[in-house]
Amino acid sequence: MADHGVVGYRIGELARLANVTKRTIDYYTNIGILRPKRSGSNYRYYDDHDLEQLRFIEQCKRENLTLEEIKKRLIAKKKEVIQNIHGSDLLQEQIKRLQQDMETIIPLLENLDPDQRILFKKHFTSENMSLIQSLLLLLM
Repeated sequence: MADHGVVGYRIGELARLANVTKRTIDYYTNIGILRPKRSGSNYRYYDDHDLEQLRFIEQCKRENLTLEEIKKRLIAKKKEVIQNIHGSDLLQEQIKRLQQDMETIIPLLENLDPDQRILFKKHFTSENMSLIQSLLLLLM
């Protein structure tokens, strides 16, 4: 389902697919285990990752794990995914290309006069600027 550019499951759809109640999803959302996205009309949407995570939580519950143990497993699972990403040759190649792009862009930006800099900044949202700053930190 889509609403203002957000694609995913509304809470009822997710509950049905995961065979849990909407109340269960609300509880997991309230304690921070699930993190829905918001549509333009402020509806909560969940994606396939959330569905997978919900199924993982339910499997852990069937194994009689406590909520604290489940949280630890989720954190460990997330760390494992991050480690796999960092070890990826594809990611390393993308970082290398970003470094090359930044080496090209930075001198161009440094050569802008003050009026051009102001005009340039007007075209960026705060999210874009945060992304650029994060990339610079990563690449340096």
